[in-house]
Amino acid sequence: MDKVVLRNKKVGRDFHVEYTIEVGIVLYGSEVKSLREGKASLSDSFALIEGGEVFLHNFHINPYEFSSTNHEPKRKRKLLLNKREISKLAMDVHKKGFTLMPLSVYFKESRLIKVEIALARGKKKYDKREDLKNKAIKDEIDRELKKRR
Repeated sequence: MDKVVLRNKKVGRDFHVEYTIEVGIVLYGSEVKSLREGKASLSDSFALIEGGEVFLHNFHINPYEFSSTNHEPKRKRKLLLNKREISKLAMDVHKKGFTLMPLSVYFKESRLIKVEIALARGKKKYDKREDLKNKAIKDEIDRELKKRR
């Protein structure tokens, strides 16, 4: 059973997700303890491929309250992928308009911390309006069906 710690809700609203991939992340012990307490934020975070490695930028993890040595809250953190996965992501990112966005952070088997990243393309304003319109129509239908029961 996976315990989801964080979700990036902006991705679904602002991006079209092509596909997702589960990756590991390199963290300090105090960062893991802060994550277990849920003291972190994925907003404004993104992943970049630098020198054949993938790094997560702007992932804010609050310093652990009871630690003697604390970490920098927004340092870049290395994501763990193999070379084949990195080269595939690099080819896909170089296509026009694609970026790597973190979707969620979770504990797998209660001890491994995983990050779900997505290859995504930004939505245009009219796409966002269309999504809102479709959601409103769906909500209206659900309300009507509920009244009939």
